[in-house]
Amino acid sequence: MKPHHAINIRRAASTALMMVVLSASSVLPARAQAQNGQSPDVQQLQQKLEQMEKQMQEQRDQTEKQIQGLKQQISAMEHAQAPSIDLTPDMTIGGEPSHAVTEQTAERVTPAEKTTTVAHGTALDLYGFVMLDSGYDFATNNPDWFDTVRPTKLNAFPGEFAPDGKFWFGVRQTRFGVKTSTPTPLGDLKTHFEWELFGTGVDAGQTTLRLRHAYGELGAFGAGQTWSPFMDIDVFPNSLEYWGPSGMVFYRNVQVRWMPLRGERTKVTIAAERPGATADQGQYSDFIELQDVKPKFNVPDISGNIRFIRKWGYVQMAGIFRKISWVQTQPSQFNLSGTAYGWGVNLTSNVQLGKKDVGKFEVVYGDGISNYMNDATVDIGIQKNPGNPAAPIKGVALPVLGVVSFLDHNWSPRFQSSIGYSMVNIQNSNGDLPAAYHQGHYALANILFHPVKAVTVGSEFQFGRRLNFSDGFNTNDYRIQFSFKYDWSKAFGGAY
Repeated sequence: MKPHHAINIRRAASTALMMVVLSASSVLPARAQAQNGQSPDVQQLQQKLEQMEKQMQEQRDQTEKQIQGLKQQISAMEHAQAPSIDLTPDMTIGGEPSHAVTEQTAERVTPAEKTTTVAHGTALDLYGFVMLDSGYDFATNNPDWFDTVRPTKLNAFPGEFAPDGKFWFGVRQTRFGVKTSTPTPLGDLKTHFEWELFGTGVDAGQTTLRLRHAYGELGAFGAGQTWSPFMDIDVFPNSLEYWGPSGMVFYRNVQVRWMPLRGERTKVTIAAERPGATADQGQYSDFIELQDVKPKFNVPDISGNIRFIRKWGYVQMAGIFRKISWVQTQPSQFNLSGTAYGWGVNLTSNVQLGKKDVGKFEVVYGDGISNYMNDATVDIGIQKNPGNPAAPIKGVALPVLGVVSFLDHNWSPRFQSSIGYSMVNIQNSNGDLPAAYHQGHYALANILFHPVKAVTVGSEFQFGRRLNFSDGFNTNDYRIQFSFKYDWSKAFGGAY
């Protein structure tokens, strides 16, 4: 090959190589440019996705915060609407146990009430306790009331129930009860039956069955025998002694009641109750014409209460109005028929004094309400009426003042104590006997031990004092009581 041909071939190869390089160089930037043109869109989508995920997380966090806030508000409202008084274990021994039905009690949930959450069923609660009381009385009282501190049953004159000093035992506080609760379209249908072994009236001093509650209610209406709305069972102290404070309103009565307001913070009850009263003929007990005077009750007693419940406890205001009449059934030169109107106002409260203390207070005043009191005498007394020869005497409603102040203290879940004082004062009429009951004082202090929640063992010091009307006589009673109490309860729930 000639040299110039070789040179031409090399030039042609170089030219072709240059064209390939130039072509490649023009194609690569184009591809790179195309690829770089898609990158901003992908980045924008990724940024939007990240923003949306961040917004969703923030919304989830905000929703969770709102849910927690609502839960805290609900918890705070529930805490504010109900008293936070903790009475666990059962701290009302001598009175109404926490597992027994009491419409007055604000926030005590019983086993049967818990089982009423069954959607379409009836709840049945059987409950009760066995209790042994024993003690030593350093003084004396009416032997029919050997196991109680009742100032009205102390000596009215020296040596009436002599001798002083005696040991005693009894099981009369032992109790049995049945409750039912059934949901209905008109509200819960509830019934309550309860008995104990503490004889009173003609059975005073006996260990025998005694009806306490026979009561039923449907929705806002109830009927039967249960606590009078004029009283407040929650004032009863954590005592071993059965009868309780002398200055307390304490009365189970046959009644028809209406509960128009049953909220968590406010409750209202109104009732028409079985009427009844007692009278004392005083200095005129041998007045023959009085033997023909008979009581007449043609109007029921009207009672009611309103309770305001707060986180520190509650306050309740109650009232009663009653008509008490008596009729002379045989002709006489004297007109001894008459009517007196009784009335009363009762202010009660439970106050939480710190985490371990509950104060229980009551002040009651009225005329002719002694039979509603826990330990008083008569509603009607004899008043001299010298300015009227046709009616030389007349019946009057006796004014009564009662005071209760107790402190229940929780030393620990196993140890509790109660200490307090109560007084009742009757303003006697001028026709009363000099030895008539005028004033009673009641006090106690105890220590209670719960080896388990359903068992109570305790010791209690008790004091009672009686003052007569006008003869200057008074007497004191001192006691030590030891008790053993064994609770039991069994709840059943079933469907229709």
